[in-house]
Amino acid sequence: MRFRFCGDLDCPDWVLAEINTLAKLSSVKMKSLCQLVAKSLIGEDMDYEKVKKLTSDAKFDTGDMKAVVAAVAFVLSSSARHGVDGDELGSELQQLGLPREHATGAVRVHGDHVGRITERLRAGSLRLSRLQDVRWRVDYVSQSSFQVGSIDEMQPEVTVALTVWDALSGKRTTRNFITTPVKLSILVEELKIAAARMDSLL
Repeated sequence: MRFRFCGDLDCPDWVLAEINTLAKLSSVKMKSLCQLVAKSLIGEDMDYEKVKKLTSDAKFDTGDMKAVVAAVAFVLSSSARHGVDGDELGSELQQLGLPREHATGAVRVHGDHVGRITERLRAGSLRLSRLQDVRWRVDYVSQSSFQVGSIDEMQPEVTVALTVWDALSGKRTTRNFITTPVKLSILVEELKIAAARMDSLL
């Protein structure tokens, strides 16, 4: 069976196994665990002492603790990466065997943190270069080098300067090119399509 939060793939067997382990917790402690994991996904240190206290009643050993933390991290980060909404995530978690109250707690934490988790994933994605600045100007150029006519008789040219940071060299470089307004509009549309596709992969 395929799940949206897994990128329309089967749920990994190890995550499925930890869903059963998570069901041993109370729904309140499940939600608290999800909050700890969500905070770690946005940059805070994971507090394993708090995890130990939350899982003490269920008598989790160190391996169980780390495994359920990894499973919750997978659920929260993968659902954010694939743009899954709360209702869909809750339904899929229940299909995997997580009790409804537990799934509801996870969905609430997802809703509270999904924006910041997505930003963190986007910032941490592999990039060999990064666009830092764009400058442009429009010049009107005469068709003839021997005669300057009215502006209606001149052709517009767009000069674009792109400043790019190269992750491999650690340096910034500026590249200039000249194009026509029509070609520039095509480039902008293609960049929008590429950006949308990149966002869908995060």
